[in-house]
Amino acid sequence: MKLRDIVVPMLAADRNQVISLGNGCVASLLLGAESQDDCAAYAISSEVVLVACSDYIRGVGFHLFEKHHLTEYDLGWYLAGANLSDVAAMGAQPLALLSVVRYPKDLPDSSFESLLRGVSEACREVGAINVGGDIGTADNVVLSASAFGLVEPGALLSRSGAAPGDLLVITGLTGEAGAAMKLSRGDLLDEIEAPDREHLLSRWRRVTPRVRQGRAFAASGSVSSCMDTSDGLKTAVETLARSSGAKFVVEGARLPISEPVRRAADVLKVSPESLVFGDSVDFELLATVRPSGLATLIELFQRSGMPLYVIGRVERGEGAFFQVNSAETEIPGVAWRH
Repeated sequence: MKLRDIVVPMLAADRNQVISLGNGCVASLLLGAESQDDCAAYAISSEVVLVACSDYIRGVGFHLFEKHHLTEYDLGWYLAGANLSDVAAMGAQPLALLSVVRYPKDLPDSSFESLLRGVSEACREVGAINVGGDIGTADNVVLSASAFGLVEPGALLSRSGAAPGDLLVITGLTGEAGAAMKLSRGDLLDEIEAPDREHLLSRWRRVTPRVRQGRAFAASGSVSSCMDTSDGLKTAVETLARSSGAKFVVEGARLPISEPVRRAADVLKVSPESLVFGDSVDFELLATVRPSGLATLIELFQRSGMPLYVIGRVERGEGAFFQVNSAETEIPGVAWRH
Protein backbone atom coordinates (compact mmCIF):
# COMPACT_ATOMS: atom_id res chain seq x y z
CA MET A 1 0.00 0.00 0.00
CA LYS A 2 1.25 3.50 -0.85
CA LEU A 3 1.30 6.29 1.72
CA ARG A 4 -1.30 8.32 -0.19
CA ASP A 5 -3.75 5.41 0.15
CA ILE A 6 -3.54 5.78 3.94
CA VAL A 7 -3.27 9.56 4.32
CA VAL A 8 -5.81 10.83 1.77
CA PRO A 9 -8.89 8.93 3.07
CA MET A 10 -7.98 9.90 6.62
CA LEU A 11 -7.90 13.65 5.86
CA ALA A 12 -10.39 13.97 2.99
CA ALA A 13 -13.37 14.46 5.31
CA ASP A 14 -12.08 17.93 6.23
CA ARG A 15 -12.11 19.25 2.64
CA ASN A 16 -15.18 21.48 3.18
CA GLN A 17 -13.65 23.48 6.03
CA VAL A 18 -14.78 27.13 6.26
CA ILE A 19 -13.71 29.56 8.99
CA SER A 20 -15.55 32.87 9.56
CA LEU A 21 -14.24 35.76 11.65
CA GLY A 22 -16.17 38.50 13.41
CA ASN A 23 -15.26 41.12 10.81
CA GLY A 24 -16.82 39.10 8.00
CA CYS A 25 -13.58 37.63 6.67
CA VAL A 26 -14.00 34.04 5.51
CA ALA A 27 -11.29 31.44 4.92
CA SER A 28 -12.28 28.37 2.91
CA LEU A 29 -10.17 25.37 1.98
CA LEU A 30 -9.60 25.10 -1.78
CA LEU A 31 -7.00 22.33 -1.93
CA GLY A 32 -6.43 19.89 0.91
CA ALA A 33 -4.86 16.48 1.36
CA GLU A 34 -7.17 14.81 -1.16
CA SER A 35 -5.82 16.97 -4.00
CA GLN A 36 -2.26 15.67 -3.42
CA ASP A 37 -0.91 19.00 -4.68
CA ASP A 38 2.40 20.70 -3.94
CA CYS A 39 0.63 22.91 -1.37
CA ALA A 40 -2.62 23.25 0.51
CA ALA A 41 -4.58 26.37 -0.46
CA TYR A 42 -7.08 28.60 1.35
CA ALA A 43 -9.21 31.34 -0.21
CA ILE A 44 -9.20 34.33 2.16
CA SER A 45 -12.53 36.00 1.38
CA SER A 46 -12.30 37.19 -2.23
CA GLU A 47 -9.02 39.01 -1.80
CA VAL A 48 -6.22 36.45 -1.94
CA VAL A 49 -5.36 32.76 -1.86
CA LEU A 50 -2.88 31.56 0.77
CA VAL A 51 -0.80 28.47 -0.05
CA ALA A 52 1.19 26.48 2.49
CA CYS A 53 3.44 23.43 2.40
CA SER A 54 5.88 21.55 4.59
CA ASP A 55 8.95 19.48 3.78
CA TYR A 56 11.68 17.65 5.66
CA ILE A 57 15.22 17.01 4.45
CA ARG A 58 17.76 14.52 5.70
CA GLY A 59 20.22 17.14 6.93
CA VAL A 60 23.69 15.79 7.63
CA GLY A 61 22.41 12.41 6.46
CA PHE A 62 22.75 13.71 2.92
CA HIS A 63 25.18 11.45 1.09
CA LEU A 64 26.72 14.46 -0.65
CA PHE A 65 27.24 16.20 2.70
CA GLU A 66 28.93 13.13 4.13
CA LYS A 67 31.21 13.14 1.06
CA HIS A 68 32.03 16.83 1.71
CA HIS A 69 30.39 18.01 -1.52
CA LEU A 70 27.87 20.08 0.46
CA THR A 71 28.38 22.46 3.39
CA GLU A 72 26.04 23.39 6.23
CA TYR A 73 25.25 26.56 4.29
CA ASP A 74 24.22 24.44 1.30
CA LEU A 75 21.92 22.34 3.51
CA GLY A 76 20.20 25.47 4.81
CA TRP A 77 19.76 26.81 1.30
CA TYR A 78 18.38 23.45 0.15
CA LEU A 79 15.87 23.33 3.02
CA ALA A 80 14.44 26.72 2.09
CA GLY A 81 14.63 26.18 -1.65
CA ALA A 82 12.87 22.82 -1.58
CA ASN A 83 9.92 24.25 0.34
CA LEU A 84 9.69 27.47 -1.66
CA SER A 85 9.71 25.48 -4.90
CA ASP A 86 6.35 24.00 -3.90
CA VAL A 87 4.98 27.53 -3.49
CA ALA A 88 6.28 28.44 -6.95
CA ALA A 89 4.54 25.40 -8.43
CA MET A 90 1.19 26.82 -7.31
CA GLY A 91 1.84 30.07 -9.18
CA ALA A 92 2.22 31.91 -5.88
CA GLN A 93 4.58 34.61 -4.67
CA PRO A 94 6.61 33.27 -1.72
CA LEU A 95 5.86 35.12 1.50
CA ALA A 96 7.63 33.47 4.42
CA LEU A 97 9.28 30.35 5.78
CA LEU A 98 9.04 28.74 9.21
CA SER A 99 12.03 26.51 9.89
CA VAL A 100 12.69 23.73 12.37
CA VAL A 101 16.37 23.24 13.17
CA ARG A 102 17.31 20.63 15.77
CA TYR A 103 20.98 19.90 16.35
CA PRO A 104 23.28 17.89 18.65
CA LYS A 105 24.99 19.79 21.45
CA ASP A 106 28.42 19.18 19.95
CA LEU A 107 27.58 20.97 16.68
CA PRO A 108 30.03 23.89 16.32
CA ASP A 109 28.49 27.36 16.53
CA SER A 110 30.00 28.19 13.16
CA SER A 111 28.17 25.26 11.53
CA PHE A 112 24.88 26.29 13.11
CA GLU A 113 25.34 29.90 11.99
CA SER A 114 26.22 28.82 8.46
CA LEU A 115 23.14 26.59 8.20
CA LEU A 116 20.76 29.34 9.32
CA ARG A 117 22.43 31.85 7.01
CA GLY A 118 21.81 29.48 4.10
CA VAL A 119 18.12 29.30 5.01
CA SER A 120 17.72 33.07 5.28
CA GLU A 121 19.64 33.93 2.12
CA ALA A 122 17.73 31.38 0.05
CA CYS A 123 14.49 32.98 1.26
CA ARG A 124 15.64 36.48 0.37
CA GLU A 125 16.64 35.28 -3.11
CA VAL A 126 12.94 34.89 -3.97
CA GLY A 127 11.55 37.78 -1.93
CA ALA A 128 10.53 35.78 1.14
CA ILE A 129 11.84 35.91 4.70
CA ASN A 130 12.54 33.34 7.40
CA VAL A 131 10.18 34.37 10.20
CA GLY A 132 11.48 31.89 12.77
CA GLY A 133 10.18 28.52 13.84
CA ASP A 134 11.67 26.06 16.31
CA ILE A 135 15.31 25.73 17.33
CA GLY A 136 16.66 23.30 19.89
CA THR A 137 18.88 20.33 20.57
CA ALA A 138 18.37 16.71 19.50
CA ASP A 139 20.43 13.56 19.13
CA ASN A 140 20.84 14.25 15.41
CA VAL A 141 20.37 17.18 13.06
CA VAL A 142 16.71 17.54 12.04
CA LEU A 143 15.78 20.03 9.33
CA SER A 144 12.20 20.81 8.38
CA ALA A 145 10.29 23.85 7.20
CA SER A 146 6.92 25.21 6.16
CA ALA A 147 6.59 27.74 3.36
CA PHE A 148 3.78 30.18 2.65
CA GLY A 149 2.82 32.16 -0.43
CA LEU A 150 0.09 34.31 -1.93
CA VAL A 151 -1.63 34.12 -5.30
CA GLU A 152 -4.53 35.97 -6.90
CA PRO A 153 -7.98 34.31 -6.82
CA GLY A 154 -8.52 32.45 -10.06
CA ALA A 155 -4.80 32.18 -10.78
CA LEU A 156 -3.97 29.24 -8.50
CA LEU A 157 -2.20 26.39 -10.29
CA SER A 158 -2.76 22.74 -9.40
CA ARG A 159 -1.83 19.26 -10.58
CA SER A 160 -5.22 18.55 -12.15
CA GLY A 161 -6.89 20.21 -15.11
CA ALA A 162 -4.92 19.11 -18.17
CA ALA A 163 -7.11 18.26 -21.16
CA PRO A 164 -6.56 16.51 -24.50
CA GLY A 165 -4.87 18.89 -26.91
CA ASP A 166 -2.81 20.65 -24.24
CA LEU A 167 0.96 20.83 -24.67
CA LEU A 168 3.47 19.66 -22.06
CA VAL A 169 6.19 22.19 -21.18
CA ILE A 170 9.10 22.37 -18.75
CA THR A 171 11.07 25.34 -17.47
CA GLY A 172 14.55 23.83 -17.64
CA LEU A 173 16.84 20.82 -17.79
CA THR A 174 16.40 17.77 -15.58
CA GLY A 175 18.53 14.84 -14.50
CA GLU A 176 21.45 16.98 -13.37
CA ALA A 177 21.01 16.60 -9.62
CA GLY A 178 20.42 12.87 -10.01
CA ALA A 179 23.52 12.52 -12.17
CA ALA A 180 25.62 14.15 -9.44
CA MET A 181 24.22 11.79 -6.81
CA LYS A 182 24.72 8.65 -8.90
CA LEU A 183 28.29 9.63 -9.79
CA SER A 184 29.06 10.28 -6.13
CA ARG A 185 27.56 7.00 -4.94
CA GLY A 186 29.72 5.19 -7.49
CA ASP A 187 32.82 7.22 -6.51
CA LEU A 188 32.87 8.48 -10.10
CA LEU A 189 32.63 12.26 -9.68
CA ASP A 190 36.33 12.61 -10.43
CA GLU A 191 35.77 10.82 -13.74
CA ILE A 192 34.12 13.91 -15.24
CA GLU A 193 35.70 17.29 -15.93
CA ALA A 194 35.65 19.88 -13.13
CA PRO A 195 33.23 22.29 -14.91
CA ASP A 196 30.71 19.48 -15.41
CA ARG A 197 31.15 18.28 -11.84
CA GLU A 198 30.57 21.75 -10.38
CA HIS A 199 27.58 22.33 -12.64
CA LEU A 200 25.88 19.10 -11.58
CA LEU A 201 26.59 19.70 -7.88
CA SER A 202 25.21 23.24 -8.14
CA ARG A 203 21.72 21.79 -8.51
CA TRP A 204 22.06 20.58 -4.91
CA ARG A 205 23.93 23.57 -3.56
CA ARG A 206 21.71 26.32 -4.92
CA VAL A 207 18.16 25.15 -5.39
CA THR A 208 16.44 27.84 -7.45
CA PRO A 209 12.65 27.86 -7.06
CA ARG A 210 11.10 28.85 -10.39
CA VAL A 211 9.08 31.69 -8.91
CA ARG A 212 9.15 34.02 -11.92
CA GLN A 213 8.13 31.14 -14.16
CA GLY A 214 5.32 30.07 -11.84
CA ARG A 215 4.02 33.62 -11.60
CA ALA A 216 4.09 33.89 -15.40
CA PHE A 217 2.16 30.63 -15.67
CA ALA A 218 -0.45 31.90 -13.20
CA ALA A 219 -0.85 35.26 -14.94
CA SER A 220 -1.20 33.73 -18.39
CA GLY A 221 -4.53 32.04 -17.78
CA SER A 222 -3.37 29.35 -20.22
CA VAL A 223 -1.74 26.84 -17.88
CA SER A 224 -4.06 23.97 -17.02
CA SER A 225 -1.85 22.02 -14.58
CA CYS A 226 1.56 22.36 -12.94
CA MET A 227 3.92 20.80 -10.41
CA ASP A 228 7.63 20.85 -9.64
CA THR A 229 10.07 18.06 -10.49
CA SER A 230 11.43 17.56 -6.98
CA ASP A 231 10.79 13.80 -7.28
CA GLY A 232 12.10 13.58 -10.85
CA LEU A 233 10.57 14.15 -14.28
CA LYS A 234 9.14 10.63 -14.62
CA THR A 235 7.22 11.01 -11.37
CA ALA A 236 6.01 14.48 -12.34
CA VAL A 237 4.69 13.36 -15.74
CA GLU A 238 2.97 10.32 -14.25
CA THR A 239 1.47 12.41 -11.43
CA LEU A 240 0.01 15.08 -13.72
CA ALA A 241 -1.42 12.39 -16.01
CA ARG A 242 -3.05 10.57 -13.09
CA SER A 243 -4.36 13.77 -11.47
CA SER A 244 -5.88 15.00 -14.74
CA GLY A 245 -7.21 11.63 -15.87
CA ALA A 246 -5.51 11.97 -19.24
CA LYS A 247 -2.77 10.41 -21.34
CA PHE A 248 0.59 12.23 -21.40
CA VAL A 249 3.13 11.61 -24.15
CA VAL A 250 6.70 12.94 -23.88
CA GLU A 251 8.30 13.19 -27.33
CA GLY A 252 11.90 12.01 -27.44
CA ALA A 253 12.82 14.38 -30.28
CA ARG A 254 11.83 17.36 -28.11
CA LEU A 255 13.36 16.26 -24.80
CA PRO A 256 16.18 18.64 -23.76
CA ILE A 257 19.31 16.94 -22.40
CA SER A 258 22.25 18.92 -21.03
CA GLU A 259 25.78 18.11 -22.14
CA PRO A 260 26.93 17.44 -18.53
CA VAL A 261 24.16 14.84 -18.23
CA ARG A 262 25.20 13.21 -21.52
CA ARG A 263 28.80 12.97 -20.34
CA ALA A 264 27.71 11.68 -16.92
CA ALA A 265 25.62 9.01 -18.65
CA ASP A 266 28.70 7.87 -20.57
CA VAL A 267 30.64 7.46 -17.32
CA LEU A 268 27.73 5.71 -15.60
CA LYS A 269 27.10 3.53 -18.67
CA VAL A 270 23.40 4.36 -18.73
CA SER A 271 21.18 6.16 -21.22
CA PRO A 272 20.94 9.96 -20.88
CA GLU A 273 17.15 9.60 -20.89
CA SER A 274 17.23 7.42 -17.77
CA LEU A 275 18.96 10.27 -15.94
CA VAL A 276 16.70 12.98 -17.37
CA PHE A 277 13.55 11.15 -16.23
CA GLY A 278 14.94 9.55 -13.06
CA ASP A 279 14.84 10.50 -9.38
CA SER A 280 16.53 13.89 -9.62
CA VAL A 281 15.76 16.95 -7.48
CA ASP A 282 16.09 19.62 -10.17
CA PHE A 283 13.07 21.68 -9.03
CA GLU A 284 11.94 22.71 -12.50
CA LEU A 285 8.25 23.29 -13.22
CA LEU A 286 6.38 20.86 -15.44
CA ALA A 287 3.12 22.26 -16.81
CA THR A 288 0.43 21.80 -19.42
CA VAL A 289 -0.61 24.72 -21.62
CA ARG A 290 -3.72 25.22 -23.71
CA PRO A 291 -2.78 25.49 -27.41
CA SER A 292 -4.38 28.93 -27.77
CA GLY A 293 -2.00 30.43 -25.21
CA LEU A 294 1.24 28.64 -26.03
CA ALA A 295 2.72 31.15 -28.50
CA THR A 296 2.07 34.09 -26.15
CA LEU A 297 3.63 32.22 -23.23
CA ILE A 298 6.72 31.26 -25.23
CA GLU A 299 7.14 34.88 -26.35
CA LEU A 300 6.84 36.10 -22.75
CA PHE A 301 9.48 33.65 -21.56
CA GLN A 302 11.83 34.61 -24.39
CA ARG A 303 11.48 38.32 -23.59
CA SER A 304 12.20 37.58 -19.94
CA GLY A 305 15.26 35.45 -20.71
CA MET A 306 13.68 32.32 -19.26
CA PRO A 307 13.86 28.96 -21.08
CA LEU A 308 10.68 27.06 -21.82
CA TYR A 309 10.69 23.72 -23.62
CA VAL A 310 7.70 22.04 -25.26
CA ILE A 311 8.32 18.33 -24.62
CA GLY A 312 5.05 16.58 -25.32
CA ARG A 313 1.29 16.55 -25.50
CA VAL A 314 -1.89 15.48 -23.72
CA GLU A 315 -4.29 13.02 -25.35
CA ARG A 316 -7.47 11.17 -24.49
CA GLY A 317 -6.79 8.08 -22.45
CA GLU A 318 -4.64 7.47 -19.41
CA GLY A 319 -1.05 6.82 -18.43
CA ALA A 320 2.30 8.39 -19.26
CA PHE A 321 4.46 7.39 -22.21
CA PHE A 322 7.73 8.17 -23.99
CA GLN A 323 7.59 8.41 -27.78
CA VAL A 324 10.62 7.74 -29.96
CA ASN A 325 9.84 7.98 -33.67
CA SER A 326 6.33 6.51 -33.77
CA ALA A 327 6.70 3.98 -30.95
CA GLU A 328 5.33 4.70 -27.47
CA THR A 329 6.95 2.96 -24.52
CA GLU A 330 7.05 3.25 -20.75
CA ILE A 331 8.92 6.33 -19.58
CA PRO A 332 12.53 5.31 -18.79
CA GLY A 333 14.30 5.91 -15.50
CA VAL A 334 13.51 5.01 -11.91
CA ALA A 335 10.77 7.11 -10.31
CA TRP A 336 11.05 8.27 -6.72
CA ARG A 337 8.61 6.46 -4.45
CA HIS A 338 7.61 7.85 -1.05
